[in-house]
Amino acid sequence: MWTHKAWGGRFLAPSLAAKERLRAYAGWCNAVEGNTTFYAIPARETVETWARQTGSGFRFVVKVPKVVTHERRLVGVESEMRAFLDAIEPLGERAVLWTQLPGSFGPSDVEALGRFLRRLPADRRRAVEVRHPGFFADAGSAASLEGVLAGAGAEWVPFDTTVFFQSPPTSEAEEDAWGKKPRLPRRTRALTDQPIVRYLGRDSVSETVDGWQPWTEVVAEWLREGRTPTVFLHTPDNDDAPALARRFHDDVRALVPDLDALPEPEPIEPATLF
Repeated sequence: MWTHKAWGGRFLAPSLAAKERLRAYAGWCNAVEGNTTFYAIPARETVETWARQTGSGFRFVVKVPKVVTHERRLVGVESEMRAFLDAIEPLGERAVLWTQLPGSFGPSDVEALGRFLRRLPADRRRAVEVRHPGFFADAGSAASLEGVLAGAGAEWVPFDTTVFFQSPPTSEAEEDAWGKKPRLPRRTRALTDQPIVRYLGRDSVSETVDGWQPWTEVVAEWLREGRTPTVFLHTPDNDDAPALARRFHDDVRALVPDLDALPEPEPIEPATLF
């Protein structure tokens, strides 16, 4: 995500080499979604550069490869998981294994999820995102999933799209997201001491900010309870995501004044011809 084209010249210096962009991104935010790992297992040497560019407090929420979650549906994936775990090992305890499951992975598949989670290394934090409506509409199915997750020390990651789907799309980016993102109710229950939230707003900054207000109260309460939440702020095009993330952090900090400030971004030099 730190290579997002629209961020060059706005949040990251336009002249930065690719191997330096994560370092600059880490001046804006202290966590990142590792979405590229969903499509391919990175080279260990690449992950070593990620580790070197970020400090000890920076968090990586790295997505388990789709061959594991979507193609094999968590079954018979020993070799793929060994390769994945070896690749991300340089991140150490800063990495959370994020298992995002397809919408077809429903309550009847919970046992497979439990077996998969129990086979993960005990020292690896893990989080699971489900998209099947049954987990949200049926209390018994939700309780069954919570039991499996709690037994494995895993967090349930909510993806809050409620604000996004409140009114029809008004742009090409919103149209694209409209057909791809799940329509599920907001869920605010944390299972571990490190909850993770994914929030999708709109092109409109005001609608996005208004829509996250319930989360500022939830996150503030988690902090008061001694938890260390991670919140990812998205919009359909993500062009303003770093600034929005800092604005959300400021809103939470207004409720919890002793929350540490985010780091100061590197100065952005204007692009030159020579």
